[in-house]
Amino acid sequence: MLSVTRMDLDGPTSPTALVMKILKSEPSLTLPIPIEAIARQLDITDIVEIEAEGFVGGLITDTSRSAGSILVRRGLMEERRRFTVGHELGHFLMRHHKGAAEGFRCTAVDMRRNQRVGELTPAMRWEVEANEFSSLLLMPPQLWRREMAGFRRPEIGQVTEMAQRFAVSKEAAARTFASYHELPIAMVVVKDGKFERVYRNISKFPKLCVTHGMPIPVGSVFHRAKNISGKVTDLVEARAEEWLESDWGKPMPALSEQVQFQAGGYALIMLWAEMEEQDDEYDPDDDRTAKQRLADRVSRSNR
Repeated sequence: MLSVTRMDLDGPTSPTALVMKILKSEPSLTLPIPIEAIARQLDITDIVEIEAEGFVGGLITDTSRSAGSILVRRGLMEERRRFTVGHELGHFLMRHHKGAAEGFRCTAVDMRRNQRVGELTPAMRWEVEANEFSSLLLMPPQLWRREMAGFRRPEIGQVTEMAQRFAVSKEAAARTFASYHELPIAMVVVKDGKFERVYRNISKFPKLCVTHGMPIPVGSVFHRAKNISGKVTDLVEARAEEWLESDWGKPMPALSEQVQFQAGGYALIMLWAEMEEQDDEYDPDDDRTAKQRLADRVSRSNR
């Protein structure tokens, strides 16, 4: 039985502040987070499926925001529906979000906005904030880290497992996986053999030299493995110079990659970077094969 009320959410209404207040009021939440029950507890009176073209989710509310109705496009997969409900609940709770006269109408592009950089209109910033709110509420960092604690070396299959535990999409799980992993991890989304987007912790993982629309590097295991939906490759050493920007005077990090092929021409690539300690006079990696170097990194990550 939920007890949180909107009175508990008084004060700052940033995505992080709101989610922290909800979690403080509901310390016994279990997985997957009951997003629709939380929405109804916070004065969302209806969650309605509709036939919609041009938008995925919507919010209808009065000017005082005493109550609201969330609209969800009919036919969404369950994990997409859950994220959409969280997104629209974010709009509802963050009172500085100002929709049009008919409320909010959020597109698939809006649901993917996740960066605050560059020139953003107020409406774009509100979509970023709504996505942050939904991600944080569906995948609370403390619960995510608790579930991750049982894993050892990074493997792309862990993304699928976490997506199932939290009832979110693989892409949402990949974004959170890269953000909160203690190791420098990046998750690359591929569409039809081309780089679509990347999720990484910018304080840990180096900048990529591959950008949107570019082909996946020719040396990647992506090109050597059979493209069968659901297939996962082994974790192998990658060519760092094909993926990462070089920093003059500094050695490139050791880089490993693993690919999971998906339906519809999509694939997910996990990149794992590690800057090796260098000795000015002798580099032991010179005497080892790529397989031996990778085995050593995996061994150290399992300690």
